[in-house]
Amino acid sequence: MHRIGIIPFDVKDNLTALLFVTSMTRGRWILPKGKIKPGESPQETCHREGFEEAGVRGVVLEDFPLTVVIGKTTKSGVQNIPVTYYPYLVQVQEDDWPEKERRQRHWALIQDAAKVAYKDDFHGLLNQFAALEPWIREAAAPHKAAQPAQPTPAP
Repeated sequence: MHRIGIIPFDVKDNLTALLFVTSMTRGRWILPKGKIKPGESPQETCHREGFEEAGVRGVVLEDFPLTVVIGKTTKSGVQNIPVTYYPYLVQVQEDDWPEKERRQRHWALIQDAAKVAYKDDFHGLLNQFAALEPWIREAAAPHKAAQPAQPTPAP
């Protein structure tokens, strides 16, 4: 069954970072994904999965869907499942989220992402994201400009 996922990212200056979470079964670094619930749009699924699995809220960049086949471990072995991932500009990262006790989060710069991600499933996806990065950054720019600046902690 087809799934929907997000590629959580943020940009600062000339740097782009991606947010990974650990998988529930094997602890591998993956990107949030899940099934579309009845009556839910793909964009609503992106927001729900982003918050449930990674504790993030943000903006779905609908113009850049990337579909890949991901291996999902089941009781009967590994099952291949098509997943459409959307770039997801992270605007808020919560300290508390539904799967906090079962997942870890890790930010990686885009040039280091291939060293973090579970290679069999994600290297092609990360290469596609990197190839589209100039346009993704351009699409994200108006949302970044509208974001309130994060207060800098006092020394």
